[in-house]
Amino acid sequence: MNIDAYLARIDYAGQRTPTAATLAALQQAHLYAVPFENLDIGRGVALSLEPAALFAKVVTRRRGGFCYELNGLFARLLRALGYDVTLLAAGVARATGGFGPEFDHMTLLVRAPLGEVGLWLVDVGFGDSFGLPLRLEANVVQTQGGRSYRLDQAAEHWTLYERLAADAAWEPQYRFTLASHDFGEYDEMCYYHQTSPDSSFTRRRICSRATPTGRITLSDARLIITAGSERTEQVLPDAATVAQVLREHFGIALGDD
Repeated sequence: MNIDAYLARIDYAGQRTPTAATLAALQQAHLYAVPFENLDIGRGVALSLEPAALFAKVVTRRRGGFCYELNGLFARLLRALGYDVTLLAAGVARATGGFGPEFDHMTLLVRAPLGEVGLWLVDVGFGDSFGLPLRLEANVVQTQGGRSYRLDQAAEHWTLYERLAADAAWEPQYRFTLASHDFGEYDEMCYYHQTSPDSSFTRRRICSRATPTGRITLSDARLIITAGSERTEQVLPDAATVAQVLREHFGIALGDD
């Protein structure tokens, strides 16, 4: 793991001492710099979870990825910096109710280092979600910006909920246990999500990253930019314009990949 190259990729020049404050700064920097995207799936390019391939894609070629890629690589960075990281398997909440299967999503559990107390839920691979680590505490509302998050526990399962505004409903995001998993256990669901017609990742193109004021998203041929309470949406007329948006807003030039 080339720590210097990875930190340069996410424009991070802060402290490297493995504290909770450093962890929060690293997650935020990662979300600002590295997009959540599935562009290779739409191009028919097979994804690899092999560590060197992930590093080459995200760091060297300055691409993004989805949960298995981004959280998998971020876990390696955190471990190299001295953090105790556990790979967790989650089922994503379905619009029709219930949750997807185990390994539907990879998220991370990080133990508080250097004598600090607590456990942290960390995620740089779930798209438009929490920007800073969440304390693993049941039934405690944690607010970030205008959004709130809550973790509920029932037996061995924990469920992440999000509330977009004070008067909005709590919406489930994903459910997980604290069981530790090896990276190879995610291969089957990673293959499913890049090949199955039932996977959301094969049905639409997405490229999205957080900004200090909101978010920039390419969804199929729509460019959506949010900044505070302002939201603009533009339909892109052709492939050339889509390519221009990818270069300008995400630093991605697929023809050079």
